[in-house]
Amino acid sequence: MNLGIAGSTGDLAACYSALEAPAEPCFGRGCTRHIAHLSKHCGKRFGLQYRRMFNGALVAGFALAASAVFVPATYAATCGSGSFQAWLDDFKAEATSKGISPATIASGLNGLTLDQSVLSRDRSQKVFSQSFEEFSGRMVPPRLSRGADMLKRYGSVLARIEETYGVPGEVLVAIWGLETDFGVNIGKFATLRSLATLAYDCRRADMFRSELLDALRIIDRGDLSPSDMRGAWAGEIGQTQFMPSNYIKFAVDFDANGRRDLLRSAPDVLASTANFLQGYGWQKGKDWQPGSPNFPVLQQWNKSDVYARTIAYFATQLGRAP
Repeated sequence: MNLGIAGSTGDLAACYSALEAPAEPCFGRGCTRHIAHLSKHCGKRFGLQYRRMFNGALVAGFALAASAVFVPATYAATCGSGSFQAWLDDFKAEATSKGISPATIASGLNGLTLDQSVLSRDRSQKVFSQSFEEFSGRMVPPRLSRGADMLKRYGSVLARIEETYGVPGEVLVAIWGLETDFGVNIGKFATLRSLATLAYDCRRADMFRSELLDALRIIDRGDLSPSDMRGAWAGEIGQTQFMPSNYIKFAVDFDANGRRDLLRSAPDVLASTANFLQGYGWQKGKDWQPGSPNFPVLQQWNKSDVYARTIAYFATQLGRAP
């Protein structure tokens, strides 16, 4: 909730004093005088929000809530409040306060509109109900031959990756194939628009606001441009579908060209995926089947037990391929 408290740090004592007035409901002229007092010491917007949101409530209760969330000189775009454009303007201020450059904010956010198709997809998600036999039977056989080819094509790169991160090539190629058919189907949704839409919506606003900030950081550090950033409807990007927060944490420039490019560089894609698995505790030389030390790491990649088992099965099949 954006409380809209304004003023210098020196005003805070007076603001809190106003908030801690006698605990009685606010009506009529008394409320008008109290709002004027709040506006003077806490900012006009704060006073107006007080009247709209808490008319008739106990002031002491509001003081407690306000003191719990107030942070001086920061911004927080409030989900679902007002128009999308008003929310976006607040978010731009928040991004600026987080150190993201004005050029990145302008190029990434100017002109964004709400994407109703993203909201529709988010609200119509179905529980994953396929069995392991059904899912693996549908996903693995059509990808096995090409996966074996990819193991050979990138053999030297995968060997260097395994030496660096301890993750075998067949595990990485299995994930690559399951996520995007080895980079063929990375998604066509505009990532920044999708993330902004989901951050404005109140279902998981905090999560997606954080992801949107990280997407801007990817642009800010020069890895991708705003126009590059297209992927799945929920904001996943790249050939193994990283959320922006994981892109920031785990993406590596394995081809040493100065950019962490998970859209076009297979070495960066595969090494970054290995870095993710290592970051979640992958043990070099250990098995990855269910019940083994590395299977819980596969479950960090995808929380679905069926999906994690399918990665393990696919990797094992690739290891046996001629």
